[in-house]
Amino acid sequence: MKRTIRVLAAVLAALLLTGAALAEVTFDGHVVAGEVRAISAPFGGIVDKMEVRAGQPVALGDPVATLATTKVYATTDGTISGVFAKPGDAAEGIEERYGGLVYIEPTHRYIISADNEKAYNSSSTRYVHIGETVYISCVKDGTHTATAVVTSVADLDDNGNTPFKLEVIGGDLYMGETVAIYRSKSYTNESRIGRGTVQQNTAVAIKGTGSVLRMHVKEGDTVERGELLFETVEGNLDGLFAMDNTIVSNVSGIVATVDATPGSSVDKNAKLVTIYPEGTLQIEVLVSELDLDAIHEGDTVDIEYDWDSDGRLRTTGTVQSISHVDTSTATTDNNAAAASSSNSMARYSALIGFEATPETRIGMSVIVYAGSSAEEDWTSLEDGEEVEEEEAEEETEEEEGHGH
Repeated sequence: MKRTIRVLAAVLAALLLTGAALAEVTFDGHVVAGEVRAISAPFGGIVDKMEVRAGQPVALGDPVATLATTKVYATTDGTISGVFAKPGDAAEGIEERYGGLVYIEPTHRYIISADNEKAYNSSSTRYVHIGETVYISCVKDGTHTATAVVTSVADLDDNGNTPFKLEVIGGDLYMGETVAIYRSKSYTNESRIGRGTVQQNTAVAIKGTGSVLRMHVKEGDTVERGELLFETVEGNLDGLFAMDNTIVSNVSGIVATVDATPGSSVDKNAKLVTIYPEGTLQIEVLVSELDLDAIHEGDTVDIEYDWDSDGRLRTTGTVQSISHVDTSTATTDNNAAAASSSNSMARYSALIGFEATPETRIGMSVIVYAGSSAEEDWTSLEDGEEVEEEEAEEETEEEEGHGH
């Protein structure tokens, strides 16, 4: 009797074990992005450089793109005498109000407005050349002398004379005094090309377009011709001062797409790149309607990478959601695997949250194990078999006792 009960228990265990093994269901899945974040241009302009490529990891604060700026330089040597613009200002508005964004008081304080009416009467002295160096002497007594450069020559006036202007580059002159202009250092009459009046060299207004991004000078700074004064960008900055033309990532993750190219023009708020944020990867599986009873929201499942043949990186995850729409009739987000056109059975998308490792890549194939574990069921079967054997032994002993 005891042997018979054990045999029956063994057969029952085998049958139950087969059922337990079938209770574990596997699903093929893929690693997908659970979220996508866009990095946009804070202002319009021309893309100077794209610093990233699709698929590249980025950290919070890493540069992703650089927008070109318009650099404005000093047109003369001098001292900054007026800074009316600040970062964030619209250049045209400042210019309309103050005449310029920045003013420079030239190093050379005097200019001379002249003409050739009093020039020596010769063919050579009747012609004045822009850029030539000339020599100045006051008409009163010749005690004030200077050196100057011709900066402009105008057309003939109504009297047939040629007006021209000079910038004094050295010497000692007085405001308002009348001076004679010579080509020769010896101030000979034969080299006299005209006469003029000493005036103050006016401050130079520096203008710009767009919005001011950065100021590189302040009131009282001494600058040289060609020195950078400020930078502007296209469009409106909305008064945001601490802006930079290097656009950085506001999240760590993987670059999903690069949506601009160097040399292209972008508007404010135009998308530059998109990023899959770190820690938001998920696994997506398609669940047949026949297997819906094997997987539920909140279940813990085992995950194994297809490429990880020895199961070294096997991990667990939690079922976060199961769709209520058949994937064969609706398109899901996050690059869901397409439902097979040859399979008429409904399938539903399940998303599983898990802890990604450095080896994890979007698109990797995985196997997801759901349902009860065969090992756990086998353990419970063994426990049940022992109980049944004990009960059978007790029954045998009782029968033998009654026989006596």
